[in-house]
Amino acid sequence: MTYATLDQLTDRFGSEMLVSLTDRATVPTGEVDVDVVDRALADTDAEIDGFLRPRYVLPLAEVPPLIADLALTIAIYKLHRYAPDPKIAEDYKMARRSLEGISKGAIRIPAEGVEPEASDTTGARITDRERPFTEANMKGFI
Repeated sequence: MTYATLDQLTDRFGSEMLVSLTDRATVPTGEVDVDVVDRALADTDAEIDGFLRPRYVLPLAEVPPLIADLALTIAIYKLHRYAPDPKIAEDYKMARRSLEGISKGAIRIPAEGVEPEASDTTGARITDRERPFTEANMKGFI
């Protein structure tokens, strides 16, 4: 399952931008190179899956809007052969931080997930050994 599509990229960034980023032929065709876009989208999906895999069951049944938004941001960054403009670079960094938040559980998405293993302890530890410092063996110090 892909998290973003060529149509979504075109809606968000415009066909002119996609043509300038993907038309890599020796003699420019003036068309969007679908193979270049597909490769960028596949790389984007792999990157997102890497962050989602520990916490969520893949493939997702539906693509949550947040994941689709992050996928578009990452894909447009990946389509740049050279340094992207600062806004695209900053958006990519923020998308990565969001994915890290999702993988750590700080950000939740509406998807079927794998909950962390429940612990049968309360967090308090009790020991049954004798106390090392008592009033009797600390005589003279207290």
